[in-house]
Amino acid sequence: MKKIVYRNVLAEAGVSGADLEKRTWECFEAIFHGPDRFYFEAGPDMAYIEDTGNLDARTEGMSYGMMMCVQLDRKEEFDRLWKWVMTYMYMTEGENSGYFAWSVSPEGVPNSHGPAPDGEEYFAMALFFASHRWGDREGIFDYSCWGRRILRTCLHKEDSGRGRNMWDRENHLIRFVPELDFTDPSYHLPHFYELFSLLADPADRDFWKKAAGASRSYLRRACHPVTGLSAEYAAFDGEPFTGMRDVFGRHDWHYSDAYRTVANIAMDYCWFGAARGESWQKEIAGKVRKFFLETVAEAPRGIYTVDGTALEGKALHPVAITATLAQSALASDEPLSDGALRCVRDFWETPLRTGERRYYDNCLYMFALLALGGNYRIY
Repeated sequence: MKKIVYRNVLAEAGVSGADLEKRTWECFEAIFHGPDRFYFEAGPDMAYIEDTGNLDARTEGMSYGMMMCVQLDRKEEFDRLWKWVMTYMYMTEGENSGYFAWSVSPEGVPNSHGPAPDGEEYFAMALFFASHRWGDREGIFDYSCWGRRILRTCLHKEDSGRGRNMWDRENHLIRFVPELDFTDPSYHLPHFYELFSLLADPADRDFWKKAAGASRSYLRRACHPVTGLSAEYAAFDGEPFTGMRDVFGRHDWHYSDAYRTVANIAMDYCWFGAARGESWQKEIAGKVRKFFLETVAEAPRGIYTVDGTALEGKALHPVAITATLAQSALASDEPLSDGALRCVRDFWETPLRTGERRYYDNCLYMFALLALGGNYRIY
């Protein structure tokens, strides 16, 4: 693997190193320990991240919290979160044994006995990074062992005759949930799969290498050729998924989940694409920025079909849009274009969100801050 240069886009936009460090730790304290936090300690050695809009703990948020902690070298908070996950989310019985219940009450009671694959992939990556930063210990703190174990379950659940794999082993694409054959474009993390191809069980490493390539191809299909927008849920051919509205509601539009897609594409460019001279990530990121800066520039952040048609209603997470648009600047040329620079400066001038919906926005804000400052790194 070639040496990675972690680009400091905020410095390119005129932010000093001292100001970046100050903002980073202010955001960490706000999320984890301040009066508006959504990290809550539970007893002497556990803690959970609360989705403040839904009043539960989700594998999404728990794994996000763990990734923030390992990036910032906060081992105590990481271990507290991981122990809560293993105490209340890890399933040992039923067809989903070996997976994690995606939604659990703050008291530790599962709201569902089904998993969400984005949690598993973030858990595994955070655990591998923890192993490399802090070293493996015993039990659940044998981080690398658990990272490999999670990925093994994700690929080989069907071998047990109970449950389904999280990845389709034929097309190498992640499923929205194991039992359904469609996906969520924002779940696709080819930059993680590249690393899994080095860190997973040796027998599975070829699969993960192919999964990285398959997800890159998929993202190019799933992002609209003009706007660059992706849907929340999409079929394996990349078309927005219009089915099962009686179960899930509408998700064929560019809405909350979908904001993460361009940020993930930018991270793939930062970690791997730039060194290979790839350009597709820059093209998609540029289209998304153009859509928000030019096509809907004067309108409040809203809801859109992937072709850019505005629908009724406002975005539930406008700060998340600001954060991911800024993060998209990682996939851009140097020096920053006027559009990329505008997005980065807009982000820097935007505070963390307050109120009941602050969880999702502020998680994506923190990831953008780390990434744009060159501090979202491979360990």
